[in-house]
Amino acid sequence: MALRLRTRGLILLPLAFAAGLGGAWGWFHSGASWQAHLTRAAISGITLDATLRRGAPPPAGVTVTSVAPEKAASLAAGDYLRLQGIAKPSLFTNVSILDSGPDPLSGEVLALVIASPALRYPVAELPPAGGATAAEKLGAVTRLLATYCSEPVIFARAGYGPWQRVDGTAVWGCSAAPRDLRLPAVLLSLLALAVLATLVMDTSAHFDRFARALRHRRRLGGPDAYAMQGPGELQEIVSAVNSYLETEREQLASRAAVLSGISHDLGTPATRLRLRAALIQDVELRQKFEADLDAMTGMIESVLTYTRAEMSAETPRRLSLSSLVEALAADYQDMGKPVELLPPEPQVAAGGRSVFTSAPGQSAVPQGQVMLVVARPVSLQRAITNLIDNALKYGRRAAISLSSTADHAIITVEDEGSGMTAAEITEVIAPFRRGENTRAIDGFGLGLTIVATVAEQHGGRLTFEDGRRGLRAVLEICRN
Repeated sequence: MALRLRTRGLILLPLAFAAGLGGAWGWFHSGASWQAHLTRAAISGITLDATLRRGAPPPAGVTVTSVAPEKAASLAAGDYLRLQGIAKPSLFTNVSILDSGPDPLSGEVLALVIASPALRYPVAELPPAGGATAAEKLGAVTRLLATYCSEPVIFARAGYGPWQRVDGTAVWGCSAAPRDLRLPAVLLSLLALAVLATLVMDTSAHFDRFARALRHRRRLGGPDAYAMQGPGELQEIVSAVNSYLETEREQLASRAAVLSGISHDLGTPATRLRLRAALIQDVELRQKFEADLDAMTGMIESVLTYTRAEMSAETPRRLSLSSLVEALAADYQDMGKPVELLPPEPQVAAGGRSVFTSAPGQSAVPQGQVMLVVARPVSLQRAITNLIDNALKYGRRAAISLSSTADHAIITVEDEGSGMTAAEITEVIAPFRRGENTRAIDGFGLGLTIVATVAEQHGGRLTFEDGRRGLRAVLEICRN
């Protein structure tokens, strides 16, 4: 059972809030822990100043030991490469801190040599010396050591006293730094956002796909029923639409069966009426009887044809639209009808720009190529025939042309002097609607309705334009 949108929202909102809260906590907790680490290193440096100058106990986590005479000589001479007991190779940073008392000239200098296996510390980042005590300056140095991830060893000498080794890795070393949760916090937030965006887009995609499928349900190859996927609300909508489509198909099938039965049942009385009409001696009266019989049977057949077109019972297949149009035009011409098949207009394709000129090139598309479409051949033939018949019936002659785009095939049928404009003919596409100029011409008002239905089933449309010689009917169908 698929979750409903309301249930998904009630589940995802607390999870999203928890993920955001966890990300914020991780970010601020890491920032606070890092500041506490730097402060602890600075306080240890302030305490360490008294240890190095006056022999006070070292701060917690820091050990201070005397340097052997040979190492002290190397430190005094600046020959740091001879030092033993440190990582090889090491980088060295020199820092001098003056204990400025009442007389600046009599202050004691604390010399520091910082050995690090990873980097040379940027002493330029230390705060200015003005107004700070020597202990605060040493605290700033240890804070700087804690800022960068390394395992430094400090050699210190106060004034002309002995050299001392200071090991404070447990306080300002890389191993003492708190775990940085800011990157996992950002990743957690991004992951939560990605999950939410994916679920929202997936749910929206289900609705979009169903909307597109429903919008083009009468196109070629449309399903009899739609798959029920997505959230619960969408599945209920799809189930209701499937039930409606099933009911619609049953009604159309029942209507076709009734019309077929009526057409069959009327065949025998119509035949008897024709035989009895033949016995009428009055020629004019006999012709009126036969015309009424033809109108009655023709109306039933037209309605039956329209119903079958609505049912889309014919199986689509690939065919040559060029051959179909040429064959229909040839059939009319064989019967002496004024039907003309116009040659296709030359198509020009834009090319790329030349290295010798900034103007884009152009090339002509080869003519005479076969236009293939996926269509219902009988329905499509009936639609084109209806357009040609209308052009001949109301406009004296028909001119047919065929063109195409990348996605659509366009069949144009233009009459000559039908007396109707494109705006007027659009109003009579509805079933059983006829124009003012057709009252003296036989018909039932279903021809254009059938054409519009066939065009919709093929993913296209039927439109009208005012042509050079008369009214132009444009039947557009999808090629694939």
